[in-house]
Amino acid sequence: MTARQNFAYNLRSLRSTKGISQERLADLAELHRTYVSSVERCERNISIDNMEKLAAALGVDIRDLLQPNDNPSDRIR
Repeated sequence: MTARQNFAYNLRSLRSTKGISQERLADLAELHRTYVSSVERCERNISIDNMEKLAAALGVDIRDLLQPNDNPSDRIR
């Protein structure tokens, strides 16, 4: 997986685990909902600043969102 795919997978996974909607996460991170959606679909080359906002909104360290996930069945296209 690429770093972008890892980030997107981990973002979606952590958000879902915490029971937070994309809209709520966007509000917490002061980003637009469609932006969060496009990040989760790997359509955006997200900035470090926005990575940090999303990590803070989820209450995790930014490194948690960048952890490798090598399970091929989890790949985001």
